[in-house]
Amino acid sequence: VASGVRPRLVVDPDAPTGTVVCLVDAAAAAERTFLTDSGASLRLAPGDWSEALLDGVAWLHLSGYLLFSEPSRALVSAALASARARGVPVSLDPASAGFLAALGVDRFLTLVEGVHVLLPSRDETCLLTGLPDPADAAAKLSRHVPLVVAKQGSDGALVARSGAVCARVPAVPAAPRDTTGAGDAFTGAFLATLLASADPEAAAAEGCRAGATAVGRVGGRPPRSDSRGP
Repeated sequence: VASGVRPRLVVDPDAPTGTVVCLVDAAAAAERTFLTDSGASLRLAPGDWSEALLDGVAWLHLSGYLLFSEPSRALVSAALASARARGVPVSLDPASAGFLAALGVDRFLTLVEGVHVLLPSRDETCLLTGLPDPADAAAKLSRHVPLVVAKQGSDGALVARSGAVCARVPAVPAAPRDTTGAGDAFTGAFLATLLASADPEAAAAEGCRAGATAVGRVGGRPPRSDSRGP
């Protein structure tokens, strides 16, 4: 709450809370690997969705992890329908190249129809298109989703729409200690800036700045001293 986040939680009496073990490479890039037990998260279903969650909401952001079980895929469909009815734009982060490969590219692209902004990593962008070059992949992906903002780590970000890359945003120099949460920091700053009426390139630049801050810290949560009031 101190950081302006209001949780809306559903308790599942029959499944444990999801658990993630994060392994961070001690090498210079400080890349992280997740070992994930999704637990109760895989049991999210349409009954856990409420139209009231969109009251006063200007944007809906969804995690791609919701696409990796049948009940939560149905929840995504319900959320997209609600957002469409209210004229609320929707963004989605594919979340995991490994899970995407298991789900299947064609199935993923069908499930995200109606999403306005896709925020994949470099690996996810290439996996979703079958193209080895990230710029070519982002351009191709933007024929399926109106705006693609492909996060490129230390290479910044690519902004693509209508089948072409329209901006290459440089990264902000950083000394990585832990890349956990960097993509989420990018996404949060990007969407907040976009909602403030900035263009996607300027919003991506803010995302790169937030990502650079995140990789300079250990852990995926800002320290309490950085908290802001709601």
